[in-house]
Formats: sequence, C-alpha cells, structure tokens
Amino acid sequence: MGFFVPDYYFDTVYEVTPELLKSHGVKGIILDIDNTLVPYEIPEPTEENVAWLKGMWEVGIKTAFVSNNHKERVELYNRELGCPAFYDSGKPLKKACKRALEAMELAASETAIIGDQVFTDVVAGRNSRLGCAILVKPIKDKTNLFFRFKRLLEKPVIATYKRRTKKKEE
Repeated sequence: MGFFVPDYYFDTVYEVTPELLKSHGVKGIILDIDNTLVPYEIPEPTEENVAWLKGMWEVGIKTAFVSNNHKERVELYNRELGCPAFYDSGKPLKKACKRALEAMELAASETAIIGDQVFTDVVAGRNSRLGCAILVKPIKDKTNLFFRFKRLLEKPVIATYKRRTKKKEE
C-alpha cells in the first residue's frame, strides 16, 4: 500500500507552500491541471492559480504540467503561463514525467508531483522516483461510473495516509 500513499494530502493545491517544498529539497513541481488547479470546464488559469504559481516562481521553484487531457485543453490552459507542458501523457507511466524533468533541468529527487488522483498522479510520481508526491482533493469530481469506482479504490489509500499522519502527530 505504501507505494500508493502520498507524502501529503491537502484540501487544495493552495495549501502547498514554497516552505513545505523547500523543506524537502524540491526545486520543481510537476502539476496536473484538471481537478487539481481548475475544474474540467474552466479552460484557462484563474487569478488564484496564477498568483500561486507566481509565488512558486518567485522563490525559484520551477513548474511543468503533465496531463492526461488532450493537446488543445493543455495548450489553452498553459498559453499565458508558458510552462513546459505535456498532454496525453499516459500517467501513471513515467515517460511524460521524465520529459518534464528534462525540460526543467532537474533531478527526480528535486521534484514533487501534485495531482488529484492516486492511481495516475501519485503512482506516476512513484514510478518516476520523484522526491515527493502530493495529493489534493478533487475540485469538482466527475460522476461517471469509472471515476466513482476509482475514487472508491482511493479511499483505503487516503485512510492509510490519515492513520500514518495521526501516528506521527502523537
């Protein structure tokens, strides 16, 4: 189960601070877009997205997008940001994460992944041997059977994370 358990689990991406990342030696972030930064139906970054990203950039943390969504969606979201961006990535496979590391010129150990799905984002981070895997609650979940099934499978993983965190705090 440990392979699937994130290093951190937050309600939103905005709880991830540069200080937290720096404490883990993180110099770059591989980010999912859909349901991590914006809901599927929001095509471009929000002001809050931009402010959070700028906060990272100001302290020297690089960012790249790795999404399983299609070219048009990823390019539209990234148009004004200009980050390295990889679409149709095939997460949890590591190919796109490796390309993101190359584009940011960082080692895997210096990089975190942030996303909303255990079996795509966290596993992609583990497969790529990234230094930190951060899971956030989905902003607005899809309700189709496939996504509901995946979320059901994620429940024991999140419960394990919460138990481990509680033990550390005691």
